Order: sequence, then C-alpha cells, then structure tokens
Amino acid sequence: MAGMLMRVLTSMLILAATLSLTGCGDDRPEKIEKYQQLTQQRLSTLNTMLEDGQIRNANLLKQYSSLLKQQKPDFAPLVDELAKDATAEGPMYTSLKRRLADAKNSANFTDLDQQLAEVENLYQAADPSLYNDMLSDPVNVIADMSEGKLARVNAISREAAALANNAEDFGPGSQLVGNPAYGSWQTDSSGMSFWAWYGMYSMFSNIFQRPIYYDRWSGNRGYSYYNDVGRYRYTSPKQAQAQEKTFEQTKKRFDSQGKRFDSPYSKSRTGATALSRESSSAPKTNTTANKSSAQSGSKFRSNYSKDSSFRNSSNRTTRSVRRGK
Repeated sequence: MAGMLMRVLTSMLILAATLSLTGCGDDRPEKIEKYQQLTQQRLSTLNTMLEDGQIRNANLLKQYSSLLKQQKPDFAPLVDELAKDATAEGPMYTSLKRRLADAKNSANFTDLDQQLAEVENLYQAADPSLYNDMLSDPVNVIADMSEGKLARVNAISREAAALANNAEDFGPGSQLVGNPAYGSWQTDSSGMSFWAWYGMYSMFSNIFQRPIYYDRWSGNRGYSYYNDVGRYRYTSPKQAQAQEKTFEQTKKRFDSQGKRFDSPYSKSRTGATALSRESSSAPKTNTTANKSSAQSGSKFRSNYSKDSSFRNSSNRTTRSVRRGK
C-alpha cells in the first residue's frame, strides 16, 4: 500500500511539474514574430525617409556623387553605383530586406535563439539614426576619391586615421572592404584570401592596381564604420560564419609557419566622430565572442537580446536624423 501511495504521489508531482512548464511556455516565437513586424515597419519608414530626403548622409552621398562625377568623369559608373546607397535600391538597404525575408524561415537557423538574435539585430539596423551612420562609409569613400576636395563625415581625416591606427593606405574604397554588402573574401590557388568586389565595385580593383589580401589587411586596416562599429548589426549569421572561416583558415596557415595571426576585429580602430547615441551604444569588437558564436552554430547575438519591450523609436530617430541635416 505504501509503495502504491508513493507511486501515486510521484506521478502527481511529475504531472504538476509538466503543467507548470507548459504554463510558463516559450515566448521566443512570439518575440521573433513581433520583431519581424517591427522591423518591417522600420524598413518601410526608412524607405520613405530616403525618398523624402530625411537621411542626412544619404543626401550627402547624392551631392558628393554629383560633384565627383564633374571632377572625375571617368569614375561615373562606379560613383553612380555608390550613390545607390542613398536609395532603397542600394546594397545596404536590399541586404536588410533579404535578411528579413530569410529571418521569417526558421529553417535558416540552428535554433530559436539564433533566429531571435538575428531579428533583434535587424530591428536595430533598420533604425534611421544607425542607418545614417552606416552610410558614412560610402560617403567617405567618395570623399577620399575627391583627393580632399570633399570632407569626410563622422570620421577623422584620412591622414589622421592612418597615423592614429598605424594603418596602411589600401586606396579608395577601403572603408567597404570586409563589408559583405559589397564583396566577399575568396581564396586563390595558393590558399591566400583576397577581397573580391561585387559587380561594378570591381572597378576599385583597377584603382588599387593590386588585390587586397586578408592577412595584410587584417593587421593594417584603417577605421571604417562597418568594421569598427556596425558589424554586429549589419552582418547576418551566415556572413559572420564566413568571416570566421576566413580567419580560421588564415590563422591555421600562419600557425603552420610558427607565426601569430590576429583577427582584423581583435581591436577597434580609432576614427569615429559625431556618431549617434545608438551607434555609441554598440558593443566593442570581440574576436573571442565571435569565435564562440561560430562554433556554436553562429549564434550571432545582439547586444539588445535582453530587450523585450519592442519599443519602436521611429518617430524619435526621424527627428534626430532631420536635425543633422
């Protein structure tokens, strides 16, 4: 009798525990759906702001492009391609749209944590203030191509940045190297990784007159918004995994030669000025964290992963970007 009573009590405890867990539930699917909706709203708002000329750096990108084409007509096809980032047709905006479409399919992720982290990052990346800062890279590419006739924005001068970071001058377009919206790291027959531009951006190769190799760039790159501030938000899990793979392949080659190789993101470069409060709150680059993420299925975690308030700040950011005009 005592044994039967014990079994009954045990069964009741198991049932109670099961019901308790069921009651708590898993709120991640709900959060994912909510972030997807809010990100779609932000992208629509961002599209409208780009069309209405409410994004300061998008306006500068258009103006700089027009001026540079007058100064250097031979660069017109490349400049026109760079100017697309001032619209919803540019690689940065279309990249966010593509990532949001991918984020709606759970099969693209190893688990719900990874999917949730991605939609959180997308929600932040679509913030107009952050996007305005992100556009400082193509703006400064054109500024550098003007040979000083056009001023850089949100960044110190080319000369000051090179001096502050002991950086090598990789030529015009170097701010875009490493950004998966404009190209990717490819490996040649000798096992060396080099930067391969997409489409019209390959004109930069003609300007450089030589390829940019990952190992040299890694230790000698200068400042860019993407590489030093925005990479967490403007990189998908698959892109982060590809970056980590390039690092691991290069490190393995150096290890075999008894040499040390550090990731290009092992430390941030100096050079940012007058960034928005949203950008200033971005996490610092952390190679160890990125490596762990890649090894655990590329859980490219957002620094906003604990934020469950779903606060939509479109109105606030609209005003802040307008004030910068």
